[in-house]
Amino acid sequence: MNLQKQDARFIAHTYHRYPLVLVKGKGCYVQDEQKRSYLDFTSGIGVNLFGYHDDDWMQAIQAQLAQLSHSSNLYVNEPAVKAAELLCQKSGAQRVFFTNSGAESNEGAIKAARKYAHDRYGSERSEIITLCDSFHGRTITTLSATAQTVFHQHYMPFTPGFVHVKANDPKDLLEHVNSHTAAIMIEVVQGESGVRPLTQEFASLIQQVCEQRDILLIVDEVQSGIARCGSLFAYEQYGLRPDLVSCAKALGGGLPLGAVLFFDKTKDVFQYGDHGTTFGGNPLACVGACSILRRCQSDLYASVKEKGAYLKAWLTQMPHVKSVTQMGLMIGVELDHLDARAVVEECIGRGILLLTAKQRLRLLPPLIITREEIAYGMHILHDVLAQASSKSTV
Repeated sequence: MNLQKQDARFIAHTYHRYPLVLVKGKGCYVQDEQKRSYLDFTSGIGVNLFGYHDDDWMQAIQAQLAQLSHSSNLYVNEPAVKAAELLCQKSGAQRVFFTNSGAESNEGAIKAARKYAHDRYGSERSEIITLCDSFHGRTITTLSATAQTVFHQHYMPFTPGFVHVKANDPKDLLEHVNSHTAAIMIEVVQGESGVRPLTQEFASLIQQVCEQRDILLIVDEVQSGIARCGSLFAYEQYGLRPDLVSCAKALGGGLPLGAVLFFDKTKDVFQYGDHGTTFGGNPLACVGACSILRRCQSDLYASVKEKGAYLKAWLTQMPHVKSVTQMGLMIGVELDHLDARAVVEECIGRGILLLTAKQRLRLLPPLIITREEIAYGMHILHDVLAQASSKSTV
């Protein structure tokens, strides 16, 4: 039985996998079991920030593995303290709670926001406003926060207390803010719905409303954070001052790690016993995070912005491309009359890996990708789309 058949036999059928078995990678390339190479524009859905087999990250992991791989949060471990210190120094946060995933980070932020409101205003102030087309995770509560009806089925009852408003619609936002509102939770760039940035006007209005009414601002940076958009967190480019920030994906560089960042207003909201985790703050994952965070500097941010603009310039000239949305190396491509998954499948056959987000293409390449690698991949994508033009489909 080959590996793909074993996968279908033994692993739950929750993923519509592409027929590809990856066995190793280096830099921006991965290799399948037939030793064919693929230029990767996915980074493992935004995780492998500095590509595959990153030497600095691997050396840190190997050294820590020889010392302590796990200890539990009953004791202090140095890698977790160092990773938390780096996050606070670079973001201005005051405290960090480590998790294992983006969904867990968002759960933690939601719990913290509700406790903050309960402590000050009582149980009636518990609603959290989120934005239509958002995506915050796949647990019951983060699905409830996710304002996409396609996810609100099969698992009823969903967690109550979430109010959904239209993104970039000031009128809809103001009509739904009231005395029950505990927090407003946003992605400044909505990744899973096609890489859709908020307008500056709308983001600024949210900040103003939150500060005027003592409503907490939660920013979900699970996909857009850790240098992906050309700053440590994307919200910085909007001038926002959040109270809670969630992150994950690239934070661990390939090991499961997420975090909730607490700023001045929320730094003491959790006390002993209010929240917990067995694996959060794992020494191996946190050593990896230290390797990643130490390299998140201004020169990297400038490089990400430059490469993102270069990629966008390529994409806007391609056939069947209606629009391109982009912030750093987080890029969405709207296609005209083509099925995005079919395009991705054709690209796999040509040796490049892309993502989809709804009916859009999505690109999240490693930040180390070169202009030459970008040009190579874009030539292939251009050929795929040009051939699709002549066939009217892919």
